[in-house]
Amino acid sequence: MRQPSTAACRCPALMSQAFFWFTLLVMVFGVGTVRSSEKTEHYNRLVHEKSPYLTQHANNPIWWYPWGEEAFAAAKRENKPIFLSIGYSTCHWCHVMEGDSFDNEEVADLMNKHFISIKVDREERPDVDQIYMDVLTAMNGRGGWPMSLFLSPERVPFMGDTFVPRAQFILLLRRISDTWKNDRAKIDKIVGQVSAWLDKQRDRGFVNAPVPDDHVFQRFAERHRQSFDPEYGGFSKQPKFPQSTQLSLLLRIYKRSADPAILELVTKTLDGMARGGMFDQLGGGFHRYSTDAVWGIPHFEKMLYTQALLAVTYLEAYQVTQNPEYALVAQRVLDYLLRDMSRPDGGFYSAEDADSEKTEGKFYVWTENQLKQVLSEDEFKAVTASYNVTAKGNFNPDDHVRELEDSAGMKALSGANVFFVRLGDKLPDGSDATLASAKQKLMKIRSTRIRPDLDDKILTAWNGLAIRAMAVGYQVLGDPRYQDAGQKTAAFLLKKLRTKDGRLLRSWRNGSAKYPAYLNDYAYLIEGLTTLYQTDFDLRWYNAALSLQGHQDRLFLDGRSGGYFFSDGTDLSLLQRKKTFHDTALPSGNGVSALNLLKLGDLSLSNDFKQHAGRIIAADGLKVVGTPEVYVQILIALEYLLDSSKEVAVIGPLEHPVTKRTISYLHRTFLPNKVISVGLPVEEDGLANMTIPLIFNKPMLKGQPTTYVCENNICQLPTSNFEKIKTFTVTAKTYSWYQSELSKTE
Repeated sequence: MRQPSTAACRCPALMSQAFFWFTLLVMVFGVGTVRSSEKTEHYNRLVHEKSPYLTQHANNPIWWYPWGEEAFAAAKRENKPIFLSIGYSTCHWCHVMEGDSFDNEEVADLMNKHFISIKVDREERPDVDQIYMDVLTAMNGRGGWPMSLFLSPERVPFMGDTFVPRAQFILLLRRISDTWKNDRAKIDKIVGQVSAWLDKQRDRGFVNAPVPDDHVFQRFAERHRQSFDPEYGGFSKQPKFPQSTQLSLLLRIYKRSADPAILELVTKTLDGMARGGMFDQLGGGFHRYSTDAVWGIPHFEKMLYTQALLAVTYLEAYQVTQNPEYALVAQRVLDYLLRDMSRPDGGFYSAEDADSEKTEGKFYVWTENQLKQVLSEDEFKAVTASYNVTAKGNFNPDDHVRELEDSAGMKALSGANVFFVRLGDKLPDGSDATLASAKQKLMKIRSTRIRPDLDDKILTAWNGLAIRAMAVGYQVLGDPRYQDAGQKTAAFLLKKLRTKDGRLLRSWRNGSAKYPAYLNDYAYLIEGLTTLYQTDFDLRWYNAALSLQGHQDRLFLDGRSGGYFFSDGTDLSLLQRKKTFHDTALPSGNGVSALNLLKLGDLSLSNDFKQHAGRIIAADGLKVVGTPEVYVQILIALEYLLDSSKEVAVIGPLEHPVTKRTISYLHRTFLPNKVISVGLPVEEDGLANMTIPLIFNKPMLKGQPTTYVCENNICQLPTSNFEKIKTFTVTAKTYSWYQSELSKTE
């Protein structure tokens, strides 16, 4: 495994020199004692941080602070505005702004003289990022990273943007500094307006409504039909993002409506993504998004959460369609994670950069000449035919060079190709020996190239998604490597990212964990543990999930309005304590929590959990009904709630052939609204911590493994007959809106 790049910092030597001269002045002139509260040591404090993004900036000539009280106190003491820069380690335009501005001495002089400068890794501090992204979007109508904001010493923004080229940035710094000193009232007025807006947002109530009925799914499907690209799939023109959660919900709607037009929305999109350059045709895994309408040229970042979410969606699509291409894509995603993104002792890294050698995509693309030099004639023909390689190329490096003055990267990439498969052509599956040989050679050569930087921090939330993906991968594909990876990662998180009292921490790197965890960390890990329990039926995962759910309720629950806050409320530097129900690039923490509670309720036979889930779904109910397309994870939980969800208890030895056959069927069949528990017969008395309540008081029949299929604790007759088990489990409600549509056509 390669090591992530590290940036040396020249700051400590400068600090030592500064301390020497300060000591000399005291000795010669008798300066006297300087109170620590009045003294500011000027240096780049990111040298003390562990975040890969922050350490990337540790050798900038800017006196960066991390987010914290030291920076806020300095701003008040020195009466300076704060410049807040938020980004993440694999962000292409963050790299551009660093090279263009933050490494520039003129920029640094202005920032050091007139501002207190703070750097934030949005992946470590999503609570900070959420608040200021909301303000930036309200100010400018758009957002993005790097986020560049100017704040009062009280941390209230008064101006903001994203990437700003150096010339404009220098002008902006000078104007703000001049206004701060000579026309402060102008800035104070804006600060007052933003503060009033924040107060209004903080006081906005969530309008409770009854739990929506299933007509909301009809509205969701119709809106996706309207935005659907019938030629290439996806729900926008360009750029195109992999909307995995939407696709998973559409599969659930298809299951109960049997409408082939809904299934086509999913399959056309999955086919397009799998064939485009957004999918790494050579090494597996998906890049972050496609810059064009055809899934062709990607933005080359590879994020852990992208892989985890898409792997599950492709596995679900395979369950529904039995199309082997979907299983192949999921396998190549999971294998990429195991090969390039995992620690040997458990845990998955966060991301791989888009850039290498100052150029986005250089690691991934190939020219015809490069291919001719290393492949046989037959191999060259196989690669160019399968992946549409041409002498002209399809990758324009002018759009992807980090520093505009650096033309070497552009010249080297003239005629470069991103591999893709034409829509309608079969995905290469390894059966062509010549193509397989060529790909093996190219992978070996690619491994000698300068790799994109690796963000090797372990994030609890994203690893929770990865545990779920690995568990579902084992369930559907049967590869024990995936189950093993899920188990190792779960054990790693529970050991390394928990406090002594059982609370979670957000991020781990280089041997230590930091930051209290957020809602998504709890929700995603509970989901991963619950899925892992239903994979290997190891009780420790279920017990850990229950324990974490208790901590989540104590730390985040809004007992007044329902739902969970995103942060635990202990950081008083935050301008807001946010609570949201809509999805972003990641599924809503409240939506995942609602589904977790429903499943834990079915496993534990707790009606309290189910009622709690219903309150979350209803907490912002009017908006869910009005704009269902942005509340996808809430709708997935609602779909579970409204369906004939199945509680399946298999009573018998885990290794018995009948038990194994039953479990295999339950794992490989698309039954999204179910929970499974497996165990030997047990009485309820005193055994709450020794087994799952779903198993209590369910005997085996005639010494054979016996399956109980239940709904709301009402069970079908227990059976060992495999055909009856299949009949009991596949029955599902049909949507009332779809039944009415059918009646119109009869």
